[in-house]
Amino acid sequence: MTGALYAEDTGEGARALVLLHGFAGSHRVWEGVRRALPSGLRTIAYDLPGHARSLDLPGAGRAKATAQAVIDDLETRGIARCHMAGHSFGGAVAVLAAHLAPRAVASLALVAPGGFGREIAGDLMMARAQAKTDSEIAAAMQGMFGTHCTVSPESVAEAIALNAVAGQREKLIEISGVIVRDGEQGAFPAHMLEALSMPVHLAWGTLDAVLPPRQAENAPRAFTVHHLESAGHMLPEERPQAVAHIIAQSLRDA
Repeated sequence: MTGALYAEDTGEGARALVLLHGFAGSHRVWEGVRRALPSGLRTIAYDLPGHARSLDLPGAGRAKATAQAVIDDLETRGIARCHMAGHSFGGAVAVLAAHLAPRAVASLALVAPGGFGREIAGDLMMARAQAKTDSEIAAAMQGMFGTHCTVSPESVAEAIALNAVAGQREKLIEISGVIVRDGEQGAFPAHMLEALSMPVHLAWGTLDAVLPPRQAENAPRAFTVHHLESAGHMLPEERPQAVAHIIAQSLRDA
């Protein structure tokens, strides 16, 4: 649909769950998680601006603009209140959506989210953005997963399919330069995180190669923190059942 965020909108439950992917992802990274979620949920998994079927939408790589786009799209879908789960950049988007429209967000599940500290492996992101051939894409994916975990053929195939979208590689290079500036990412001020009044669950892999696991220490005490042992950054694909379990916990807490 021209001019609108693309989303896979499935299920007819009374509760709506919004799923926000990270850099160089799409709605499809949540497939394993969605299969493991409790029944009776309506799930809206977005392609965020600059990615896949939302490639040409404005705001690519800008978390606040993306958050507003998600809020606006939910309004057009008639969803006044929802639960949100976001991975990496999508986690930062979820925080900002909850900040911009706190009455619309019933709970947050943040999966290795951006914005909890300035340190970020920008070199890994740029390697993924610049990858051209199938072998380069596979190697870049492995770098983001980490040496502890072999990337599944399905995840590599999804990344290759994403890169096949005309203009996607160039857009990823652009987005990488927006997210990472002078080797750092932007960070949320403590008071913004502390102001979140809804239940927040935070998950981090102990072997995350993109965002240091110690950034979880910057979470407010009210957050429920989950450390996933021997897991890396790409948790929705590495540990879909664990991520689904954490999301289910956030739903129960709301």
